[in-house]
Amino acid sequence: MTGRAGGRSAQVRAVVGLAGLAVSVAPIHRDRIGRREHRAFRLVNNLPDSLFRPAWTVMQLGALGAAPVTAAVALAAGDRPLATRLATGGTAAWALAKVVKRLVRRGRPNVLLPAVRCRGAEASGLGFLSGHAAVSVALAAAAVPHLSPGGRRAALAAVPLVGLSRIYVGAHLPLDIVGGAALGLLVDGAARLRTEPVR
Repeated sequence: MTGRAGGRSAQVRAVVGLAGLAVSVAPIHRDRIGRREHRAFRLVNNLPDSLFRPAWTVMQLGALGAAPVTAAVALAAGDRPLATRLATGGTAAWALAKVVKRLVRRGRPNVLLPAVRCRGAEASGLGFLSGHAAVSVALAAAAVPHLSPGGRRAALAAVPLVGLSRIYVGAHLPLDIVGGAALGLLVDGAARLRTEPVR
């Protein structure tokens, strides 16, 4: 997508991402969790332990390493602009997530709630927002316009699964995921605006 339509799409992504970030951070308190968020967290975190292996695999789609891996795939396919967008967007989403964490300073679920099921390596540091969610959304948003219909469906299905997997392993609360997804969308929208400005 190029020209005016591309610029409008980028603008919409950036605005929706910024609004989603604001909406997700507004109800957050550093030392307590709302009833609805608590209930949603338990619903996912209490799923059977047998789901850990597939959840762990899906979770890697939002790791920092996913950015250079997907960029390498795009480069091998001959799409250098997409490779650049994947590498820079994924890395920027991860870095900005670290900045937001320091600003909001909400703890991980096991700090704020009793009897959290932590699966795999226990997450440390601050919780809001999810870097995995931010990276996965930034990568998917960059890649989707370049994928086949089947590839688009797979990418769009993977994004919410990455977020759910982070709740399942006890690393994040639901609003952490919403905030991360919003940041990823904001990052991609801002990157597109640089190359496809609204005229």
